[in-house]
Amino acid sequence: MDEKRLPVPQWLVDKIRLNRAKADPVKYNFISNNLAKYRLNTVCQGARCPNRGSCYSQGTATFMILGNVCTRNCAFCAVSHGKPAEADQEEPVRLKEAVKVLGLKHVVITSVTRDDLPDGGAELFAGVIEALHSLSSPPTVEVLTPDFGGSLSSLEIVLEAGPEVFSHNIETIPRLYPAVRHGASYRRSLGLLAEAVKKARKGTLVKTGFMLGLGEKKQEVADLIQELGNAGVIMLTIGQYLAPSLHHYPVKRYVSAEEFEEWAAFARKTGFKSVNAGTLVRSSYRAGACYKEVLDSGTMLAFD
Repeated sequence: MDEKRLPVPQWLVDKIRLNRAKADPVKYNFISNNLAKYRLNTVCQGARCPNRGSCYSQGTATFMILGNVCTRNCAFCAVSHGKPAEADQEEPVRLKEAVKVLGLKHVVITSVTRDDLPDGGAELFAGVIEALHSLSSPPTVEVLTPDFGGSLSSLEIVLEAGPEVFSHNIETIPRLYPAVRHGASYRRSLGLLAEAVKKARKGTLVKTGFMLGLGEKKQEVADLIQELGNAGVIMLTIGQYLAPSLHHYPVKRYVSAEEFEEWAAFARKTGFKSVNAGTLVRSSYRAGACYKEVLDSGTMLAFD
């Protein structure tokens, strides 16, 4: 992309540096070493997340199953794309052992998009959920899935396994999908979320997230939040888009902390029970705390 790039503001550079400086080297290395030992991928590494140091230091990581090569090539994403390797059916076993060793209480599982698989990888998601729930002290499990090509049967496979949180990111407003989310469809993703709300097992919450700074207009953001709320989604994350490289979709603007606060207030007014909004917020950032926030609000009583 040849258009002129916005310089990264100094306040954001300082924020990222401060975030990295908070990393505890001992805890960071403990997480990193075990990821290597059990041959596991994380989106923290694959997507070059600015929160990796702070999350690892708190003993958390977002596991990425089904390999580290995506069949799509979204303009905002740093994950490699191309022809993936065959799905590793032993991954749930290794992930279970790693979670046990790490002592995680809330585990987030995501994946690359696997359009090459008949079920989009749904069975492996289910296998991971069931493996983690079989631990003697099982963690709560949050899955962040691709759109499965709109397959409702794949969605049902994941929901039947009973994750505590089902998440699928909407990523951006409808108008920007052709430029930003190659191979995806806004209506398909919104429909998947709406179906997840309808078909979720007792106790499963539905979550989504999107980015600001891609060229969206204020009314488009308001309409997006309203539409997600109308679909029944109750957990939301909103973060700043940061271009992974000069070859990715360019940042159109850097959003102030005040604007993030305004959108969080608007989303809560719309009906969302948990909203995590801020410059460095990502879909899995503070995921366990956000889940607990919904539990503490009494929303889960609706599932009893």
